[in-house]
Amino acid sequence: MIYFDQAASSFPKPPEVSEAMVNFMNNIGANPGRGGHSPAREAAIIINKTREKAAELFGCSDPKKALFYSNATIALNQAIKGLTWQKGDHIIATSFEHNSIRRPLEFLKKKYGVEVSFIQWNDDSDHFIDAVRKEIRNETKLIAMTHASNVTGAILPIDQIMKIAKSNNVLTLIDASQTAGYENIHMKELGIDMLAFPGHKGLLGPQGTGMLLLEGEIDLSPLHHGGTGSFSEDPVQPDQYPEKLESGTLNTPGIAGLYAALLAYEHRKDENVPRETMLTKKMLRELKTIPGVTCYGPDEKVYRMPIVAFNIDGVDSQEIALVLDSHYNIAVRAGLHCSPLTHYTLKTKEQGIVRVSLGIYNTEKEIEVFLQAIKEIAAAYNEL
Repeated sequence: MIYFDQAASSFPKPPEVSEAMVNFMNNIGANPGRGGHSPAREAAIIINKTREKAAELFGCSDPKKALFYSNATIALNQAIKGLTWQKGDHIIATSFEHNSIRRPLEFLKKKYGVEVSFIQWNDDSDHFIDAVRKEIRNETKLIAMTHASNVTGAILPIDQIMKIAKSNNVLTLIDASQTAGYENIHMKELGIDMLAFPGHKGLLGPQGTGMLLLEGEIDLSPLHHGGTGSFSEDPVQPDQYPEKLESGTLNTPGIAGLYAALLAYEHRKDENVPRETMLTKKMLRELKTIPGVTCYGPDEKVYRMPIVAFNIDGVDSQEIALVLDSHYNIAVRAGLHCSPLTHYTLKTKEQGIVRVSLGIYNTEKEIEVFLQAIKEIAAAYNEL
């Protein structure tokens, strides 16, 4: 199997990730913060050192505000719904948002009468930045936006947007689902107030892990209330972090794997040009030469995430993915990718898009096999 669905979940994982998870399951196994015995203390150490490493790598000043969730979706929901909202409040997002941001915002619109502006992204940073600046009003309370499109791989200019937000006293939330593990992100330096990311994509960690990092004094109400392992005498949720926003038993085996993944990322994060970036450029450049193929997103000369989005003229994207899977043993993702706003922008809602996403273990030989497959598929449909 050639696995080209890294933007959904990375595969394979570094061996140290699974080794850390197995070690916890076989040799520790206890509930962190729920006992004074040695295994519980050892489990708590894993949790705390993972908070500290995540805070260090992503520029969060207080490791206690590096919070664990089961994925980026839950982290984004906590960030968005945890703020206090009232009718007339205003939020800015983009036309490239995943449903993990879009749907919580739609919930706020219906429940509180919050207004949301989705700024169009058309691969023009200057126009986008200017549009965001013009959209800010006195009622604007939050800018919630993806760092990079999960459909096209386009990277949005969050550095400039954060500066605009800070100058207008607007809170910021960045969805780093596609960039964490690829891009160096430092919250304090960039001025990011809240950062959400999953463990299982670019960081090469396990599924079932995600984090929300908070920088500075941000008042969020917890989405969940319950056991925190401490402050048990209080009838209400503690005000202290991380207990305030974390209830119930954490996914400690997964977090052990995430810690191993963060250590691996720390060693590779300063690579000049990752190999998958070069492979992406090669794939995009050659796809554009195939008759009947339409590509989406930035030009191959523009830096992007290792994602290539394309269609074959007149053919449903799901059909292409099925042929690649059944006849060529190549795994890609097709359809709307949980991001319908993107497809409205690209005018591909009916056809969807075939998404090919690469990772550090993909090879040039795999790219060549894929390109030959697309040449054959496109030629076959062109003959019909």
